Amino acid sequence: MKLKKLLLSLLMAGSLISPFSYAQEQNMSYPTGYQNFYQSQQVQIEKVRFANPYGIEIVGNLVLPKGFERTQGKLPAIVIGHPLGAVKEQASMLYAQVLAEQGFATLAIDLPFWGESGGQPRQAVEPTLYADAFSSAVDYLQSLAFIQSDRIAVLGICASGGYVLDASKIDPRIKAVATVAMVDMGTVMRGLLAANPSVLADSSEQRRQEYQGASPVYTGGTVTELKPDTDAMQREFYDFYRTARGEFTPAGADKNHTTMPTLSSNVKFANFYPLNDLDRLARPVLFITGDEAQSKIFSEMAYQNAGEPKELYYVQGANHTDMYDNADKIPFAKLVDFYRVNLK
Repeated sequence: MKLKKLLLSLLMAGSLISPFSYAQEQNMSYPTGYQNFYQSQQVQIEKVRFANPYGIEIVGNLVLPKGFERTQGKLPAIVIGHPLGAVKEQASMLYAQVLAEQGFATLAIDLPFWGESGGQPRQAVEPTLYADAFSSAVDYLQSLAFIQSDRIAVLGICASGGYVLDASKIDPRIKAVATVAMVDMGTVMRGLLAANPSVLADSSEQRRQEYQGASPVYTGGTVTELKPDTDAMQREFYDFYRTARGEFTPAGADKNHTTMPTLSSNVKFANFYPLNDLDRLARPVLFITGDEAQSKIFSEMAYQNAGEPKELYYVQGANHTDMYDNADKIPFAKLVDFYRVNLK
């Protein structure tokens, strides 16, 4: 009885008996099948709002293990970023809930200009602000008494993989970095410009017109209909973004333009180099990619550039969008182990 009282008093004082004790009481199994709109019964979700240093409001879903009391102790935390053109309800919340089931506090954010977060014009490309959103999320989490302020990690899905790398290079508060199906949008854009230099002129002309009052024009993103010559990658994206599997339109958004950045800003990716200087990251990094994903080259490039400790993990038989919501292929146990080891 004395021992029980002692443990309880330590816990109430915020001592870290075990940040994962809540997970031990939960069902440790993982969801199966396509689960983009997964609704866990083992977590509690709260919408939160906070500002970045530039006055833009960032909106996220804070996910905690069910039954966790904020006066009971402190949890390690993971900030989760969505794919380019997506919002937190697409891919991010699946990961956020599964990781919270296992004892972490997770924060799935909408990047600036997307979803419920602020910033005008909508769907603008600003990679520096995208990366900074993860540091802004760390600012917010460190203000919460029930979060272990020195045990915060990040997870970037698709393009957010590049943003979390960029943020972590200059923010040592981020203790561990994982990417899933990472895409370096800087390399993508520079390749596009090499193949079609007129994109620069198109972007500049659109910017001129918008200054004079024209409405934004959208580019790229996911096609709205399949045609005989639609390539395999676009077919993957269509199957996720344009079907009931993963389609989601934020309030006030135009369904026909979801996933599409603005033409006037998209070229800003050409100045984005998240894979440079990764050797100075010097924190645990895990790159996860499907062995059948066309995007796997980016994880391979990042792995080559990163310093130790690092790991490149291939998911057998998985394509790019399998890593968004195919719970039969997403290596949740691998991620849980990575964060437990590096946030203990």
